[in-house]
Amino acid sequence: MNAAIEQAEAFRIAETTAARARAAEAARRSRVLVDMTMLAFAFVLLQIISLGGVHRTAGGWIAVFALLTLAVSAHRGAYNWRVGLQATDDCLAAVGTTAFAAMLVLSLRVLLGAEAALAQQTLWLWAVAAVCVAGGRVAVDVAQVRARRQGELVKPTLIVGAGDVGALVARRLLDHPEFGLRPIGFLDKDPTDGDARRLPVLGASWDLVSVVHEHGVEHVIVAFSRAPADVLLRLVRRCEELGVEVSLVPRLYEEMNRRLTVEHVGGLPLVSVRRVSPTGWQFTVKHAFDRLVALLLLLLVGPILVALSLLVFLSVGRPIFFRQPRVGRDGRVFEMLKFRTMCSPPPPDDLVAALMPLPPDTAPGGVDGLDRRSRVGRILRSTSLDELPQLLNVLRGEMSLVGPRPERPKFVRLFEDQVHAYGDRHRVKAGITGWAQVHGLRGRTSISDRAEWDNYYIANWSLWLDLKILLMTLVAVVRGTRTVE
Repeated sequence: MNAAIEQAEAFRIAETTAARARAAEAARRSRVLVDMTMLAFAFVLLQIISLGGVHRTAGGWIAVFALLTLAVSAHRGAYNWRVGLQATDDCLAAVGTTAFAAMLVLSLRVLLGAEAALAQQTLWLWAVAAVCVAGGRVAVDVAQVRARRQGELVKPTLIVGAGDVGALVARRLLDHPEFGLRPIGFLDKDPTDGDARRLPVLGASWDLVSVVHEHGVEHVIVAFSRAPADVLLRLVRRCEELGVEVSLVPRLYEEMNRRLTVEHVGGLPLVSVRRVSPTGWQFTVKHAFDRLVALLLLLLVGPILVALSLLVFLSVGRPIFFRQPRVGRDGRVFEMLKFRTMCSPPPPDDLVAALMPLPPDTAPGGVDGLDRRSRVGRILRSTSLDELPQLLNVLRGEMSLVGPRPERPKFVRLFEDQVHAYGDRHRVKAGITGWAQVHGLRGRTSISDRAEWDNYYIANWSLWLDLKILLMTLVAVVRGTRTVE
């Protein structure tokens, strides 16, 4: 009898594993199909362009280019299922992959004896293909993110460890369904107090198989647990046998960033973390870049600033700018500039509302008390145009284009006492926009989440990350979403 039960269980495990493998393969094929379709579309565009006088690229070499693009993309994991889908990352990856494929095609044609206008043909081939492939990948990412937010294309996820870190993982996944991992509960023999948890404890480590089958679990996240290391290791290996993906929250995760290197001493891995110092030369380059871009933008949007100043003057009178003390780098206080959007003075009831305490773990923002915004002010705030004068703060060296949003001194003192690592965000200059803001953490949202995302930005800073945030901000402004507060 026991042998029959074990055989039935093994058959069910094999069947479930095969089904998950087929689903994963279907997802990969759909992304490959989109790339193939966009490369074919690029080929058609090239033929149309060639009729306008551009030298025609040989069809055989276009086919070689397409195959190289697909092969390099597959090697870099472009067709694998991913937790984080970022359209800007996929755009950059498409440009880089097609550029690499174009370089290989160019090299091969030179070695085999090229005809005239070779460079021009290859440049057109790369440019058209890069735009088409990038556009296709952005469309796929947008569609998949929308589907995940509606509860589709998500993986039921089990969290091992029901402590503070496990509860944080669950809350993060519940608040951001676009990650594609839908948490269904915890495994923990000895869970801590459950006030912070929003999901049930479904059992202990020995209940793994039954929970996986009962809830259709496709992904397991191992957070911190009181279980011994050998128990967790057996659990991970059992997940592999079941065909369930496993992710690990590493110890000292607060110190981790994207600049990790792994070296081995025998079979023992050593993880090294490389950091960019906020006082180093990299941030000196960033600040010089900020001022240069701010100067160019001020010259470019100068007429718009003059027009907005006139509209503000006509709607609310003088002064044109609203000046408010904010805390910047190293705790220094400066006056942040905005266009005035509210009529003054505030009525007594509004002053009382502004002095009311905030709910726990909530940042200030939005409109306190009576809405005193003028008609022009509503437009400026909904489009974030009221923030344009902060380019002057950047030019004066008080702010950066990208960085943690500055807060008022009284709230900084409050949050430094209440929120873990809140003061660490003052290691760098405050920004007009930031990593937290482009991910929806603006207005009256969790201040601990803001601090976490701001510190992630500082730990993982790069010029490309700044550019990525600026692009995401531009997209949000075009959509009419306010990106700062």
